[in-house]
Amino acid sequence: MKALVALILLVQLPIHKAVPAATLAPLGCDDPESEAAAAFAVNYINGHSHHGYKFALNRIENIRVLPQGLNNDIMFLELDLLETTCHILSPTPLENCTVRSFTQHAVEGDCDVKLQKLDGKLSVLASKCHSHADSSEDVLQLCPDCPLLASLNNTDVLTTVTAALNDHNSKTADAYLRLLEIGRARIQYHPVHSVSVEFAVAATNCSAAEAKDNAEACQLLPDDQSNFGFCTARRVTRPSQDLRVDCQLYGHQPGVTYSQPGQDTSAGLVPSVAQGFTNHNLRLSHNNPVASESSSSEFPTSVLSAKSVAKRAVAEVAQHDKVPRPVGFVPPPPPCPGKIRHFKI
Repeated sequence: MKALVALILLVQLPIHKAVPAATLAPLGCDDPESEAAAAFAVNYINGHSHHGYKFALNRIENIRVLPQGLNNDIMFLELDLLETTCHILSPTPLENCTVRSFTQHAVEGDCDVKLQKLDGKLSVLASKCHSHADSSEDVLQLCPDCPLLASLNNTDVLTTVTAALNDHNSKTADAYLRLLEIGRARIQYHPVHSVSVEFAVAATNCSAAEAKDNAEACQLLPDDQSNFGFCTARRVTRPSQDLRVDCQLYGHQPGVTYSQPGQDTSAGLVPSVAQGFTNHNLRLSHNNPVASESSSSEFPTSVLSAKSVAKRAVAEVAQHDKVPRPVGFVPPPPPCPGKIRHFKI
C-alpha cells in the first residue's frame, strides 16, 4: 500500500525536461572583443617585424573562437593590414603613423594570428603573414602620372641612396651615418624623371669630419648606445638635376635593436630584396604555419572560412527578406568580414 501511494505521488510530480545550455553567438568581426584582439595582434606583428614598416589594421576578415575551458579560449584571426609611413625602428606610436594612400602605391599585409585568451589576458601563440604591393595597373588607372614602386636593388635606386647619404654626411657636423636598409623606392618617368627613396640609417662612433679620413673604420654604436634614424631623398635627373635629402635620428631607444640579415649590408639589402622585390615581405618575420586555421591540428574541419561565413550570412539575410518585415527594417550585416578602415586593395 505504501509503495502504491509513493508511486501515485511520484507520478503527480511536475516533470522538468533538461534545458540545453544556451550557445553563445559567434563573435562578429566588428565586435569590441574582436577589435581588441586584432589590436593586440597588430602590435605583436609590428613588434616582431625585423625590416620595413609598421602596419595598421585595415579589416578583420574573420575571427573564430575555440573554448578550451573556464576563462580559456583559443582565437584565430584573419587580418588585412596596410603599410604606414613609420619604419619599424621609429618610436612613433602606431596610432600616430599615417597609412600610405592608394596613390602612393600602397602595400597590403595578410596575417593569420593564433591567440590565447586566458583569464582575460591575451597572448600570441603563432603568426603567419605575407605582404605585397598593389598592382601598378590599379595605381595608374587612378593616377596616370604617379610614381610607382621600384625594385629595391634597382640601379637608379642604389645610386640615389648612395648620393643622398654622401650628401648628408658631407654637410652634417654630427655623427657619420651608415645605411641599414632601403625601405622603399619609387620612380617617376613623366613629366620629369625622378627617383624617391626612403632608407633606415644608424649613427657610428665617428663624427662626419672624422669619417672623411677613414670611413671604413667607423663602426655602428653598441646596442646600449645605438641611435637609429630615417632618411628620405628625391633625385631629379631630367630635365634638370636636383637632389634633396632629409635625415632624422630618433635618439637612443633602450631595448630597440636592428636585426642584421647575416650578409653584406653595404647596399642596405636584406634577403627579401636580393631578387628584386619592391617591398619588405612580412613573411620573413612571420612565417609560422601553426597560426593558420587550415594547417593547425587544433582547428576543427567544421569551422568555416571567412568567405564561407560571409556567404552563409548573405544567404540567411536573403531568406529572412522573404518574410514580411516592418517598414524601415534593416537586415543585420553579416558577422564577418568586418568594416574597411581605410581603403580596399
